[in-house]
Amino acid sequence: MFRNWEGRLPLVMRQHHGGGEKLFVDYAGDTVPVVDRKTGEVRDAHIFVAVMGASSLSFALATWTEQLGDWIAGHSAAYSFFGGATQLLVPDNAKVAVIKACLYDPMVNRSYSDMAQHYGTAILPARPRRPRDKAKVEACVGIVERWLLGRLRNRIFYSLAELNGAIAEWLVKLNDGRVLRQYGRTRRQLFEEIDAPNLKPLPGEPWVHAEWRRCRVGLDYHVEIERHYYSVPYRFARREVEARICARTVEIFLGGERIAAHMRGSGNGRHTTISAHMPSSHRRYGEWTPAKIRSEASRIGPMLRQLVDRIIEDRPHPEQGYRSCLGIIRLEKRFGAERLEAAALRALEIQARNYPSVKSILEKGLDRVPTPASPEREPILHTNIRGSNYYH
Repeated sequence: MFRNWEGRLPLVMRQHHGGGEKLFVDYAGDTVPVVDRKTGEVRDAHIFVAVMGASSLSFALATWTEQLGDWIAGHSAAYSFFGGATQLLVPDNAKVAVIKACLYDPMVNRSYSDMAQHYGTAILPARPRRPRDKAKVEACVGIVERWLLGRLRNRIFYSLAELNGAIAEWLVKLNDGRVLRQYGRTRRQLFEEIDAPNLKPLPGEPWVHAEWRRCRVGLDYHVEIERHYYSVPYRFARREVEARICARTVEIFLGGERIAAHMRGSGNGRHTTISAHMPSSHRRYGEWTPAKIRSEASRIGPMLRQLVDRIIEDRPHPEQGYRSCLGIIRLEKRFGAERLEAAALRALEIQARNYPSVKSILEKGLDRVPTPASPEREPILHTNIRGSNYYH
């Protein structure tokens, strides 16, 4: 009966892994609870696992999630642990690594691909529904779940660092203390003989994790990223661009070419704008500050300075008066400083403190017409009205 069943099994190809050739990566299925010492809240930590193809030297790291940032952080920590990079990375077809699984040409996550390029390695996802492609890491995951998590299940951990400390102690026992019967040597000894001499050296700079996001440039030539707005050259308004988002910087790309770079800002709807990105008309307007407005008004004359001050004071918010003041100051180009100063005096006298009134005074030539003097009123004679002599 067994012979009949065995005869129906498909043939299995024995896989050979060269020294320093492949690093298999995956997450263990089981999690480890971590307790917040202050609040008592329990949070599950996920276990990232990496194993060398030739020597089976193993690495594990606890992370809070299995999302892209933690996934890539696990790879960086693994490469530091091994002291070099392999030629190939073999992940599962999880969405965090592979956007679209395909037997012949899988589509790899761009941030993950950038990280691999930084380390000089290539990504070779396991074939869909081919568990033997990643048998090496599956075996290591099984060891982690049985040998490590089984031993830690009765311990209480209060931080991720404490959990990773316990994992590091376990890794020493697994890699340096256990002898593989078929080789008669430990994983560490095999690694030093086979894998280590063939690893690529690590780059001088550590990998900086970045996320890519598609976004559209608004009419104000800014793109929104996490409730903060970053400028791009105004000619790219309405275009669809790609944003590379790091912990400290934000870069904007169009057609593979970087068109803007900013230090990353906080949210709250704020704007980060580079003046060179603005059209000249916007740039000139943006250069006007309250101090500059008052300085320009003083240059033209004291009456205009007084008018500008009154306009700014009249508004509920000072910035509401800036545009009116700018319009009045620009009337100098059309009518000259002398006439504008006279118009400011007239506007103050008739309480017409706004741009349309000053413009109308100049266009109608009222700045050249003297203000009519109020006629002196003759004293009213009446028996009920006391004269000035009454009080002396």
